[in-house]
Amino acid sequence: MGIKNLTKTIRSEAPESIVNENLYKLSGKKVAVDASLLIYKQLLNNPKHKLFHNSKGKMTNHITGLFYKIMNYISLNIELIFVFDGKPPDNKQQCLDQRKQKSMKAKELSENASTEEEKNKYHKASLRLTKEIIDDVKKLLTFMGVSYIHPDAEAEAYASELCRIGYVDYVLTEDMDSLVYGCPRLIRNCLDKSIKRKDIISIINYEPMIQNMGLTDDQFIEFCILCGCDYCDSPPRVGPVTALKLIKTHKNIETIMENTSYSFPSDYTDVFQKAKENFLMFRDNINVEELVLVESKQDIDGLKDYLLNTVEMSESRVQNALKKFHNNYK
Repeated sequence: MGIKNLTKTIRSEAPESIVNENLYKLSGKKVAVDASLLIYKQLLNNPKHKLFHNSKGKMTNHITGLFYKIMNYISLNIELIFVFDGKPPDNKQQCLDQRKQKSMKAKELSENASTEEEKNKYHKASLRLTKEIIDDVKKLLTFMGVSYIHPDAEAEAYASELCRIGYVDYVLTEDMDSLVYGCPRLIRNCLDKSIKRKDIISIINYEPMIQNMGLTDDQFIEFCILCGCDYCDSPPRVGPVTALKLIKTHKNIETIMENTSYSFPSDYTDVFQKAKENFLMFRDNINVEELVLVESKQDIDGLKDYLLNTVEMSESRVQNALKKFHNNYK
């Protein structure tokens, strides 16, 4: 779910913090990738909701989509480090259960669909990441010489802290939770829909964002939790506009609860504080010298064999992709 309407709030309250940039401007930089979000995007981002399979019935959308996405970055001398999801916090279980229920409902709708397009649409909506999908991506990364980390933590939290402490320069994700974890520079697909060029990205810069919103670091975290997040639902009648006004007026959740007439659940204080602890969990708690970074050397022959014989991409597409980036990808 992320933070409810956070993108809309930032565009309204701190538009100067969003910069549309050409991807090549990131040449020489190091980018942590929220692996799960990017994998889901490749699974879902296809015309007419079509899923592709090889001759053995293995789904391949995630592999081909990531291959092209990764090539776009490494061809511009941008170093990627994929960060995979580990065990989520206990207080995210309700959110995970809701996602599972939505997946099961979508699967049921797919089985009862009347058209092939509708069937594919709901089938895609039912997809959840499996160990097989994760292993497919790790194999692709190994052939492409792209490093990855699989910590015992949520990927966006870990990646954001790596960026905050300067180990990487940016985090690539569509999950706005990353900003609540303190990510200084978040890369998203271009937010300006009038720009059709695929090489233009949007970068959200944390410091000018909170300055223009008139919040401190701590107040921004509390504002986001008050809006509603994966760990804590928003109180009744409190949307992002109201949440921002309350935080700016009363400064913190305790004062808000003491001095307003909004109805808060009886356990709201405990749930709120636990959510806040989650967002601060890795603050200054990652030692980069102890990172379990899985590294590999690029294996072009192995990559070709994997894409042609396992994924069953067309030889011309594979050759053209590698030829296009030949000067950078060796």
